[in-house]
Amino acid sequence: MKTRIVSSLLTVGLMPVAIGAQQPALTPQDSAFHALNRLAYGPRPGDVPRVAAGGVLRWIDRQLSPDGINDERLSQQERQFAILAYDRGDLAAMYTEVQRERRERKLAAAADTMADRSEANPIAQRGRRLAGEFADLAVVRAALSERQLYEVMVDFWTNHFNVYLAKGADRFLTPDYIEHTIRPRAMGKFEDLLIATAKSPAMLFYLDNWQSVAPGASPPFPLSARRGQGVRPTPKGINENYARELLELHTVGVDGGYTQQDVIDVARIFTGWSIERPQEGGDFEFHDWAHDRGEKQVLGVRFDGGHDMDEGIRLLKLLASHPATMRHLSRQLCERFVNDDPPDGCVDDAVAAWKRSSGDIREVLRAIFHGPDFWAAENVRAKVKTPLEFVVSAARAVAAEPDTSPRLAQVVARLGEPLFLHVAPDGYPERETAWVNSGALLDRMNAAVALAAGKLQGVTVALDSIVSAGDVDQMIGVVNERILGGTMSENTKQVLRRELAGISDPVQARALAVGLAIGGPEFQRQ
Repeated sequence: MKTRIVSSLLTVGLMPVAIGAQQPALTPQDSAFHALNRLAYGPRPGDVPRVAAGGVLRWIDRQLSPDGINDERLSQQERQFAILAYDRGDLAAMYTEVQRERRERKLAAAADTMADRSEANPIAQRGRRLAGEFADLAVVRAALSERQLYEVMVDFWTNHFNVYLAKGADRFLTPDYIEHTIRPRAMGKFEDLLIATAKSPAMLFYLDNWQSVAPGASPPFPLSARRGQGVRPTPKGINENYARELLELHTVGVDGGYTQQDVIDVARIFTGWSIERPQEGGDFEFHDWAHDRGEKQVLGVRFDGGHDMDEGIRLLKLLASHPATMRHLSRQLCERFVNDDPPDGCVDDAVAAWKRSSGDIREVLRAIFHGPDFWAAENVRAKVKTPLEFVVSAARAVAAEPDTSPRLAQVVARLGEPLFLHVAPDGYPERETAWVNSGALLDRMNAAVALAAGKLQGVTVALDSIVSAGDVDQMIGVVNERILGGTMSENTKQVLRRELAGISDPVQARALAVGLAIGGPEFQRQ
């Protein structure tokens, strides 16, 4: 049945929404619905009238100052997540123990015993549970937090400064990276965030900079003394991975005017930026013996070299304020909040705010949200939700209360976006073309129907807060207003009438109406 339903709904599909200059101006309700779908992960029941009544711009300004928003409800839920009780040192100790046990297993050569299987190691099992819990924590925060824009920006920067959790030591470094590098700086100065990510052990390990050393450099200790004791650089020479991604993705962008020689000299500047052994906590560590002390030049700026890491900090500050970085990042923010192909005016406004505020992320966002392009009719409902945005907005639409079980995070993964597990440095894509195909839409429909029917273990839904039982047309009207903001097409209404016609159980009918609306094409847009 679901395949037939999806085929019917795809008669109009996810074609670009026909909104143009002839459309009337947005009403306060429309404006609230638009803001809640872009700055937040969609409205919960009652959010649209509340935001409209209080003033949409006032709500936006409050979201730009998240520290002033009471989030005690989320704080109570966060306390149930065991992962937050573990610091980087705790997780490093677990990682070290698992690595030690794995080496002993290989030496034991007892291939058929349960003791030889990593799955039987209780520490490894606990580590996998914590990793899964961390992904679910991200979904719960997005679903329940009153600081919605803040959570959206955490996701934005997590993708922009992507690391791959499943790579070696990043299994224990990534949670600390998200908690103590990304989250505290998600709404601050870009320069501070850039420097923090550059010094992050998770980033240093992911892009291999921890083992980048100047040619001919040798450590002041015998390598044999460190063998088997965790991450420790060996003199393999310069590694360009971080340098390349720093320029191409993190700052100036692929069209930022840098050359291959710039990449090489950036890599030379960051030689010696490394990591402590896991036994010592796995923190950042600068190795002066590994640093290239020669002269370098990046983007026409000369670096004299030296014995310390100051030239790396100087380079990061230079890149953070570079005009190409301002435009590259401003465009990405306009892509996220306005349109996959943002208007030049939006980017120009963001760049101007970046210059005025010296890269204050809040002021750049303020310029975007207060600008005409954000509210332009052609940019309303012009973007398609990513799997994370879809799942969280669906959960919010049905007033879901998720617990610490990983079901919602598992749904996000099944829809194509397993959190913290994007292998490439570019993070998950933002553009519609990456997420829209018939198979993906069928999977979204199945997930929506299961959620509305209360079939996801650990996720309590409250359909009573949306729609009460009634005749079919009345039910469709309420669902259209409260979940879709009045945007339901005639095609979708006809599909719902047909599917609901033979259902006598009012509770089942209500769940199906909500599920089909959430799985339909209108809800996929934001």
